[in-house]
Amino acid sequence: MNKIISSSVIFFLLPLVLIFLSSCSKPEDKTSVVNVAGGEIVRIENFESRYVESRHIDIWLPPAYGKGTELGVLYMHDGQSLYDATTTWNEQEWGVDEFFVKFPDLQNYIVVGAWNAGANRWNEYFPSKAFNYMSVSSMELLHGHGIDSIEDKFSSDQYLKFLVEELKPFIDSNFEVNNSREYTAIMGSSMGGLISWYATCEYPAIFGTALCLSTHWPGIFTNENNPIPTAFLDYLEDQLDVSEGYRFYFDTGTETLDSLYLVHQSKVDSLFRGKGFSEQNFLSNVIEGAGHTEDYWRARLDLPFTFLMQ
Repeated sequence: MNKIISSSVIFFLLPLVLIFLSSCSKPEDKTSVVNVAGGEIVRIENFESRYVESRHIDIWLPPAYGKGTELGVLYMHDGQSLYDATTTWNEQEWGVDEFFVKFPDLQNYIVVGAWNAGANRWNEYFPSKAFNYMSVSSMELLHGHGIDSIEDKFSSDQYLKFLVEELKPFIDSNFEVNNSREYTAIMGSSMGGLISWYATCEYPAIFGTALCLSTHWPGIFTNENNPIPTAFLDYLEDQLDVSEGYRFYFDTGTETLDSLYLVHQSKVDSLFRGKGFSEQNFLSNVIEGAGHTEDYWRARLDLPFTFLMQ
């Protein structure tokens, strides 16, 4: 039984990999006590699942929670990096609690931070059905990057079942929230950006908004001879339907690992607009000078959160 405790892949470009792994957390961090700027953290320790390995869930309840209004739910990946830099391996955080405490008029959501799976993070966050859009020759190109050793281990569909069939029902049953699709959002950065748009496409009746920062469109760490971004585009071409009523936010920086994303994000933007998405349900920003760490994502939280509250 899940217990609530309340308290206030491919490695061949080492420098880019080290930046990329800033979204991961070392195993020894898993017992850290999280401190927040306001509101309350509720920790579900080692949330049990039939689909994925157990993990902590850190839920932030804003000061507005429990005052007669059912708040929406924002599900965020890499939950160990959201609230408290003193507990993260790189001493950086998203500062989600600080943002909402600073802007109390925007306290319309609780934040459910699901910890990542450490070494299995890549497998859980990579949209596995994109591989259905790759030819044999494309797969052979990826084999040169070591994909052949892990392609049978993708678990993103299992991770989404965990979110949809286990975590969301638990949240809906134990917290005073508005569980409608319009007030259920999902958010992440890098690989977390990939799994966020994938979750919304796979479960459009569950997630009404996807917020995707520094989306890791290459999937690996190079654009050269890389068929993955085209596979993502082909998947989106088939799956996107503006009539579903869902909404998408994207952004990318221009430095470090984010510099690989610009060419792909431009193609994604064109695809969304060609599908009939407008400024009411689609927004994409380029953040000049921004790199690939939590500090950069923290600095622009006003952009995705303003979009979310529209």
